[in-house]
Amino acid sequence: MNSNQFLAKRLREVFLDGYWIANTNYKRQLQQIPWQQALQKTANLNSIAALTFHVNYYLNGILEALNSGKLEIKDQYSFDMPLVKSEEEWNSLVDNFLANAESFARAVEHMDDKILNSYFFDEKYGTYHRNIEGVIEHGYYHLGQISLLRKMAT
Repeated sequence: MNSNQFLAKRLREVFLDGYWIANTNYKRQLQQIPWQQALQKTANLNSIAALTFHVNYYLNGILEALNSGKLEIKDQYSFDMPLVKSEEEWNSLVDNFLANAESFARAVEHMDDKILNSYFFDEKYGTYHRNIEGVIEHGYYHLGQISLLRKMAT
């Protein structure tokens, strides 16, 4: 299996259909959460909705960068989630997240080794390969938080 296919498979595992590492994935977790629970705050922890927005912020931002050639996302805005006021808005956030996850995996699937081994917009960020691995690791980190928050709320 080529590196691009391997990375795309790993992205789909964490976001869409895998069970190997965490015995779950974002799609399974997010589609089972009522919107009120997604917004529920526990102590000073982020809500499930905020974590979903946060991870999607990076998926969407990197996709836009791949398409435009300009990396414009900023960490400081990654939790600036608009208020979710209804089930429809929660479902829209989840649907957008899952669509971005699939689009991101598809984009990675079409990258060749030359791109994967080149710098990700700037040498200081390392290679595309390193950043894609970072998206996977970041995804699992927050998936664990979401899983725990779900258990704490029940």
